[in-house]
Amino acid sequence: MTDKQRRIQALIHSIVTYLQARRAATRGVDLTLDKLAAMDLSDERLIDLPPQGTRHDEVLKNAIAGIAAPELQEIARCLKAAKDDLIWREDNAQFYPPGAELGEGYTKCNLHTLLIGPDACGRHHPDFSLGIFMLSPRTLYRDHNHDAPELYLNLSEKSGWRFGTRDWQDYPAGSLIWNAAGEPHATRVYNQPFISVFVWLENVNSPCNVIHFDDWTEVEQDLAKLSN
Repeated sequence: MTDKQRRIQALIHSIVTYLQARRAATRGVDLTLDKLAAMDLSDERLIDLPPQGTRHDEVLKNAIAGIAAPELQEIARCLKAAKDDLIWREDNAQFYPPGAELGEGYTKCNLHTLLIGPDACGRHHPDFSLGIFMLSPRTLYRDHNHDAPELYLNLSEKSGWRFGTRDWQDYPAGSLIWNAAGEPHATRVYNQPFISVFVWLENVNSPCNVIHFDDWTEVEQDLAKLSN
C-alpha cells in the first residue's frame, strides 16, 4: 500500500468511526453503516489512481481550515493530509440535466471527491457513494431532490437548510442531515465555505431535479450582502 493509499484509507476510517459513534442518531446513519458493513474495506481493495487538483484549491484549503469542532478534528486532520491525493471534480452537468436553474453561486464554485463509489479515488462501488462536498461562501444551493437517499455530515461551523418549505434552519458542525429519496432540500452558505461528508446510498446514477422556489433571488441577494 502506498503512502497516498494510507492517507485515503485513514480518511475513510475517520468518517466511518465518527458515524459508528453516532449509530441511531438518524435513520440514514444506520443505513449507511449497514451498507459499509457489507463492503470489503480492507487495504487490498484500495484503488491507486493519479490525483486531480482543482482551480478552487484556495477555497478548499479555507474550508478544511475552518473545520473547528473538537469532535471533527480526526476527520479534519485526515482530510488535510489526503487533500492532494484525491480526485476533485466539479459538477459539469453530471448531476443535473442541461439548462437546469442551478444559480450563479453553485455554477461558479462547487466541488466534490468520491472516496467510495463509481469513479472513486479510494474504493470502487457501482451503486453507493461516500465523499466530500464543498461550496464557496455566500452560495445558495437551490432546492432540489433526487432518487438517491442522502446523508450529510456537516463539517463547517454553520449552514442553513430547508426541506420542502420556505422555512430555513441553521445546523452546526457535526450535525447529520438525512434526505430520504425524493425529499426536497436546499442549502445556504454564509461567510465561510461549506464543506461536508455526503453519502448516496443507492440510485447514484439518477439525476437531480431542481424544484423552483420564488424566493431564490431574494435569498441570493441577502447572502451577497454578508460581510467577510
